[in-house]
Amino acid sequence: MSDSETYVTPKVAQPYWARHAYEVLVETAGRYNAVITYSDLAEEVQRRSSLHTRSAMRNWIGGLLADLVKVNHLREEPPLMSLVVHKQDGQVGDGYDEVLRVYGQAPIHDQLERETHAAASRLECYRHWGADVPADAQPTLTTRTREVRERTTRAAAPEVRRGAVCPTCFMEMPLSGVCTNCF
Repeated sequence: MSDSETYVTPKVAQPYWARHAYEVLVETAGRYNAVITYSDLAEEVQRRSSLHTRSAMRNWIGGLLADLVKVNHLREEPPLMSLVVHKQDGQVGDGYDEVLRVYGQAPIHDQLERETHAAASRLECYRHWGADVPADAQPTLTTRTREVRERTTRAAAPEVRRGAVCPTCFMEMPLSGVCTNCF
């Protein structure tokens, strides 16, 4: 630990982290199609504030983001929380329901529908905070989400079963194993 780092509880640090989280997310919103992972945001707010915690990120990041959602709503801004995604799948996850609640909408239980809503919110963020957004830009899922969905779709595709190759004529045999060319 360096002299400039202080370890505190999340409750003590939250007001300081909130200011830094807002700054980090506004910077992120200033770059079209940019997102930040929960873990990268957690690291950055601790680094910028010099206030660190030994508490697991999952125990405090949701509360920090919920406070930011309220700030965005009071300022009539789009929800910056839509820019924060999970590292493994690029999705906002269940915590995004706080955005919906604060903005007076019902929770979205369908994962793809929630991600589509978050994509629309991200596009609003990019436009609001001055990113260079193409005039015809449409809400898009994160690159990571698209990759994971594509890989999952490919893995779920039925396997095409092939017959063995005939050792005599080298043609593919039917699944019965009897070569119709050599029979």
